[in-house]
Amino acid sequence: MNKTLDQTNSFDQQKAKEIDALKHSNATTLIQKFAVQLQLFDAYKSFRFDSAFATAQELQRLATQMNDSNRLQQAKIKLGFVLISSGMFHETGVLMRDIHPATLPDSLKAEYYVMMRRYYYDLADYVNNWFYSPGYMQQGALYTDSALKYYPPDDFQYLSNLGYKHYKAGNMDSSLIYLTKALELNLNYHQQAMMYANVGNIYSAKKEYDKAISFLARSAIADAKGSIKETTATFNLASILFKTGDVKNASRYIEKAVQDATYYGARQRKVQVSEILPIIEGEKLNTVEGQKNILIFYAAIATALLLALIVLTIIIIKQVKKLKHAQAALSAAHLKQQEINEELREANKIKEEYIGYCFRMNSEYIGKIEKLKKGLDQKMADNKLNEARFLVNNINVKQERDELFRNFDRIFLKIFPHFVDEFNTFFKEEDNIHLKDNELLNTDLRIFALIRIGISENEKIAQIWSTQ
Repeated sequence: MNKTLDQTNSFDQQKAKEIDALKHSNATTLIQKFAVQLQLFDAYKSFRFDSAFATAQELQRLATQMNDSNRLQQAKIKLGFVLISSGMFHETGVLMRDIHPATLPDSLKAEYYVMMRRYYYDLADYVNNWFYSPGYMQQGALYTDSALKYYPPDDFQYLSNLGYKHYKAGNMDSSLIYLTKALELNLNYHQQAMMYANVGNIYSAKKEYDKAISFLARSAIADAKGSIKETTATFNLASILFKTGDVKNASRYIEKAVQDATYYGARQRKVQVSEILPIIEGEKLNTVEGQKNILIFYAAIATALLLALIVLTIIIIKQVKKLKHAQAALSAAHLKQQEINEELREANKIKEEYIGYCFRMNSEYIGKIEKLKKGLDQKMADNKLNEARFLVNNINVKQERDELFRNFDRIFLKIFPHFVDEFNTFFKEEDNIHLKDNELLNTDLRIFALIRIGISENEKIAQIWSTQ
């Protein structure tokens, strides 16, 4: 129902288009114009009072112009329907005195009796007096009986009028039988709305509110889709919802009832709405006040929780900062440890290579010295001093030193194969060291090579290269 009510403007616009099409009809003769005005009246009768009233007046004018007594009385019946819908009961009674049903054809007699049935039933509800209302109810029942004579038993008007008569008489079960049969027919929106509303009212009288709400909601849906503003469904539905505690929807639907009554111009509907609207709005205000107090309570709790959250957040932020500092220190220590480990691995590699190198070189020199010693001892034993001197002078110190340097270069570049390239990155292109063919390292590179393997004392470095 709520979804349908949200589309009310769309349904009303479609209704306005249909009315506009009728207004621009190409009717030329009085009979054609009268027929078009009848269609316009059917479109307006439950849509807008003032337009329906004006259309009924136009029907009387055309009937008078045609000098057609039946059409004139038909026009008055139409006008009577509009006056009843607007709550103008006195005016309706005066108008009906001019209608003589005995002179009418059966179709208009039936319409007249149906209209008079509604007149007395609505008047009884409007007066709502213990003295006058029963008489009006009795008149309504009599006119219903007169109307039923002109409809077949399976006709909508027969079933709906008989069902309504039983309802007003308090025979709820009998009323439901006839109204349910009427609902099984192929009905337009207006007929659906009336039947659903009547069934809903029966269930409301029986205090079966769930069923009442269901049928009244269906009636309101049919009213909305048919752009029917002369309606009681939303009003009755709002009343039941209010009784059952659904103030929110009751308020919405009573507002819709006010809008429909105002749009149509139905006086008695405004009176009905005015009785319950302040009560619903007052209860709605009380509900809002209660909700506001609850909201204030929860807002206070939420504020306290928010303050606690802020304090907790500050504490967490401080802890996170401390944790980040600790992580940074730990990361720095880890990097430092990695650097130390790398230096240790490098130092171990240097030690391994150079220890082996030193052992090998020392073994070679020990072998050479041992060979020289044996030769000298032999020469000295044989008293061959000149040959002994020749052995000593035959030692080529420079060649031995060059061999030492070549061995050092090979071992060093084995450990640091990219030393020369990395060394040149510290200088401009024109200052780079370019080695000669078959040259592994030169004197400058060897000095920095000694520094690279950990010999940083200037005296040691100078001693090593002093005799180059």
